[in-house]
Amino acid sequence: MKRGKLGRPSGARQALFRSLVTSLILKGRVVTTEGKAPAVKALTDKLITLGKRGDLHARRQAAAFLLDPEAVQKLFDTLAPRYATREGGYTREIKAGFRRGDAAPTVVIEFV
Repeated sequence: MKRGKLGRPSGARQALFRSLVTSLILKGRVVTTEGKAPAVKALTDKLITLGKRGDLHARRQAAAFLLDPEAVQKLFDTLAPRYATREGGYTREIKAGFRRGDAAPTVVIEFV
């Protein structure tokens, strides 16, 4: 899966993605830039697939990535059963115009 470097060192980039994915799982939607959106979408879809698997190892893998134990619980108890019959494509990107200040193109990522 191709992800841009976003002008950050690898540790900062990983922390950014972990934070965005955790926020998306907890809140249901996140506004971010077009550059970050494909990576966040792919990582979230991977975590929901882990949630659908539902075993202890999958739960530990999700807990190692997500920043909040509440997000892990929501992933396994709410989101995974909701998408049990769906074969992927759990999130969508909607263009939301341009950010005020630097005119960066923004995207809303939300669950389907």
